[in-house]
Amino acid sequence: MKLSEPIQIGSTELKNRLVMPPMVTNFASETGAVTQRLIDYHVERAKGMVGLIIVEATCVESLLGRLVVNQLRVDSDKFLPGLAELVEAVHTYGAKVALQLHHAGRQTTLEATEGKTPVAPSEVPYVDMYTTPGSVIARPRSLTVEEIGELVQKFGNAAKRAKVAGFDAVEIHGAHGYLIGQFLSPYTNKRNDEYGSNFEGRMRFAVEVIERVRDEVGPKYPLSFRISADEYIEGGMTLELARRVATKLEAATINVIHVSGSLGESNHMCEAPMAIPRGFNVHLAEGIKQVVSIPVIAVGRINDPGLAEKILQEGKADLVAMGRALLADPELPRKIMEGRSDEVRKCIACDLGCSSRLYAGLHITCNVNPDVGKEREFRLTRAESVKEVLVVGGGLAGMEAARVAALRGHNVTICEKKSELGGQFILAAKPPHKEELQNILDYLRAQMSKLDVHVEMRQTITPERIEEKKPDAVVVATGGVPLVPRVPGIESERVATAWDVLAGQVDPKDEVAIVGGGEVGCETAEYLSDLGRDVTLVEAVGDLALDMEPLNRYLLLHRLREKRIKTFTRTIFKEVVNDGIAVTDDRGERLLRAESVILALGTVSDNTLANSLRGRVEQLYVVGDCVKPRRSLEAIHEGSWAARQI
Repeated sequence: MKLSEPIQIGSTELKNRLVMPPMVTNFASETGAVTQRLIDYHVERAKGMVGLIIVEATCVESLLGRLVVNQLRVDSDKFLPGLAELVEAVHTYGAKVALQLHHAGRQTTLEATEGKTPVAPSEVPYVDMYTTPGSVIARPRSLTVEEIGELVQKFGNAAKRAKVAGFDAVEIHGAHGYLIGQFLSPYTNKRNDEYGSNFEGRMRFAVEVIERVRDEVGPKYPLSFRISADEYIEGGMTLELARRVATKLEAATINVIHVSGSLGESNHMCEAPMAIPRGFNVHLAEGIKQVVSIPVIAVGRINDPGLAEKILQEGKADLVAMGRALLADPELPRKIMEGRSDEVRKCIACDLGCSSRLYAGLHITCNVNPDVGKEREFRLTRAESVKEVLVVGGGLAGMEAARVAALRGHNVTICEKKSELGGQFILAAKPPHKEELQNILDYLRAQMSKLDVHVEMRQTITPERIEEKKPDAVVVATGGVPLVPRVPGIESERVATAWDVLAGQVDPKDEVAIVGGGEVGCETAEYLSDLGRDVTLVEAVGDLALDMEPLNRYLLLHRLREKRIKTFTRTIFKEVVNDGIAVTDDRGERLLRAESVILALGTVSDNTLANSLRGRVEQLYVVGDCVKPRRSLEAIHEGSWAARQI
């Protein structure tokens, strides 16, 4: 297996070819120092046998270089003790560790810079293209030549500190539209002096940084450079141009090139949601590998061990970086090396726990792995006494509760009223581009068997049944039911719910009106459009899919426009009539024609059992949508938490 083979990076040998790429976590302190949370997070991945950990984008100049308020920093000697402690902890488990040196340039916020105007090669505004399309996040000022020289030295100083702290390598961040990438890209570099105007000018800053870093760390110290080999935007970096850059990087003594893509305006091609194909950047790594003799790292939605091995076997890259995949399952490398790839808990590229939380100023977690950021608090321990645990409801919350309770040594029974485990998530995996949601269903179902959880299907559980079973603890995860409004005509046989449609229980007519333009409504609209239906989508508020994670939403709305799905916002559903639905908007009352009416108006908690058990069961835990309708992240995390209390 190529993944398990060692490889030489400059003077350092890695034990295998799996890399944890840098991912900003917000785990650093308010001052930018290493925290115990950050150490625990990296140690967990080191335990999992990854060959190289590249610690997240670390600021070489605060405040102007900061990406987020709690960004890790290396711009002062005061950060050395914490960084050294991090390195020592990772080395304990045999992984090599590099530090990524970063300056945000124009891709930051005034909150991060504390009101200071961001700097960049040129005064090209940073434009948000997916959360609030067309809005300007930052208007930078151009760096002077003197300031550029000072920044070159700051990168050098940061690299020296990284070496002193014990890091095995440093990576220079020249990708994703940050400062060095801004100099490299014709999209963001409009200078007419020696740091712009042509290819050599745009290369100058990167080369000077590498030369200064090399001066500070010595000739044998391993240096990596991360590059966007395609910025996926008109006028930006292309693979043809990136190949020229790569040859210059090798000549400047870089030891490994980490090949990614995108910049801020095309961030959906960086933290790619599930609608973007797996391994979408691999052709870029292959293109760079063809023009250099040093190792190349491939990255970009590689969440499957088979795909990772295939990339190496076909010679498209020398190493494979699996970022969010290692959030979802830190033991992924170990499972691969031990021939247990079928046990990997795969990333589903939902971006709910990682990128969307980061954009909101929160520390990251993971939708499918509640342990992320809580590695110490959530470390699994055996229960002091074995208990009989009954879990009612076989959706995500119920299965995760059953999994963790079984791992803690309890005897677990899970009861599900339907014929299949999975709950609403079975339906969530039906629309286009949502197929990988099936990964977490497959994993949890397999865990029920592996951990000897007793599964009872087609079981309706009542308080009386629970008294008969006499469990020591009960976890209620009964989920919810679709919201059906009380409006005239709602009982018509032409009316169904989106759940009915996605479950295959209803086959709508050719002309369909979907009431509710949230995530479920929009995804059902695309699902039916792909089946050839003529779809009209009605939403009461001013925009669609506002309950979605931003990157997935950006791509979904783009597809709805491409498929010419008719949408009506700020439109109130009033009544089902013979020819369709009656609505009101700013123009008054009107009729929208439809043969079938599909309701996607949200979920109502199914909390009847939970309410009836309060005071009757000594250890009662209520989790997931039966508490309050929310998302899969809350369901899985609450199920995990409940099981740790038993």
